[in-house]
Amino acid sequence: MVGCYVHVPFCARRCGYCDFNTSVLGASRLTPDGWLAGLRAEIALVADARLLRTVFFGGGTPTLLGSDLPANALAALRDAFGLEPGAEVTIEANPETVTEPLLDALLAAGFTRLSLGMQSADPAVLATLDRAHRPGHATWCVAAAHRAGFVDVSLDLIYGTPGESLASWRNTLEAALEAGPQHISCYALIVEPGTPLARRIAGGVLPVPDDDLMADEYLLADDLLAEAGFPWYELSNWARPGHECRHNLGYWRSDDWWGFGPGAHSHIAQRRWWNHRSGTRWAAALQRGESPVAGSEIVDDVMAHEERVLLELRLATGLPQSQLSKTEAARLPGLVGDGLLVDDGGRLVLTQRGRLLADKVVRDLLD
Repeated sequence: MVGCYVHVPFCARRCGYCDFNTSVLGASRLTPDGWLAGLRAEIALVADARLLRTVFFGGGTPTLLGSDLPANALAALRDAFGLEPGAEVTIEANPETVTEPLLDALLAAGFTRLSLGMQSADPAVLATLDRAHRPGHATWCVAAAHRAGFVDVSLDLIYGTPGESLASWRNTLEAALEAGPQHISCYALIVEPGTPLARRIAGGVLPVPDDDLMADEYLLADDLLAEAGFPWYELSNWARPGHECRHNLGYWRSDDWWGFGPGAHSHIAQRRWWNHRSGTRWAAALQRGESPVAGSEIVDDVMAHEERVLLELRLATGLPQSQLSKTEAARLPGLVGDGLLVDDGGRLVLTQRGRLLADKVVRDLLD
C-alpha cells in the first residue's frame, strides 16, 4: 500500500506543550494560499502510479483553513495519484474550528475520517495545556460529525498533565466514551525542552509529571476502554473493531508513504527523506522548481530489522517470532518469564505490563 501525509503548519495559537513544526496563522511569511501553491508544486514533482490507500492531513490545525484549501489539496492528490476505492482520508481538527457547514463541506470533498484534539474534559487541565476550546465542545463535535455523515471519528486525549488527578482522568475517559467516537488515542504528556510548559515546570510554577500516576492513568484507560468495546490495537490507540486508523498502521508496518508540506517525511522502498522545516524555505525551493528535500537516508537491513522490532511490538498483532535472530530469540525466556511478553501462536505480543515497559522490552531484545 502507499499512503500520504499532508502537513498543514498553521495554528491559531501555539499550545504551551507543543514543539511541532507549526506557526501562528498570520505570523509567518508563508500564507495559506502560498502553502497550497507549494503543495501543488511538490505533488507535481512526484511520479508514482500507485493509488493512495490512505491520506492524512495533520498539523497544525488543518481545519483552521476552512474547507476550501484542504478540499483543493485533496483534489490535487486525487488528480496526481488517484485514491483506492474506500480510501481512508483523515483530517485533524481542533474543536473550536469545527462547525456544521465545515463538516458538510469536508465530507463532500472526500474526507472520510475526523480526528479531534479533545485532550481533556477538565477545564483546569485544558488551561494548563493552553487549549482554547470549552470542555464540552469536543463531544458536540463528535455528534455533529456523525450527523454530517462521518462514520469514523477519533478523539485524542492527553494524560499526565501537571495537576491532573486519576479522578480527573477518569472523568475525561468517561466523557470521551459518552461522546460516542469510533476511535480514541491516549498519549502520555511529553515535556519537550524549550517549550513554555517545560519552562513553567523548571521554574516550579507547575509540578513535574508523576511517572507512577501516568502508569496508573494508562492502566485505567486500557481497562475502561476495553470494557466499553475499544480493544487496544497499538500502545496509545484503541478502537471499535474495524475502525483502527489504517494510515497510522501503515507507519507501524513500515509501508510506503509520501509526505508533502514543510517538514514532512517520506518513506518509499528503502529510502527515507524529509523536507525543509521552514515553511518559507520549503515554498521558495518549490517556486524555483527545485525539490524541497532537506535530507535523506537509506534504510539498510540492520536499521530495517531494528525498526520492525520497535514498531511491530507496539501492535496488538505483535511481531512474528521468526523475525528475531538466534541471539535475540535466546533473550525471550527472560522477558516472557517477567510477564512482559507472551507468545501468541508464534507472534510476540506485549502484556499490559509489557506495554508500560515497551522501550525496555525492545532494548532487551535488541541489545
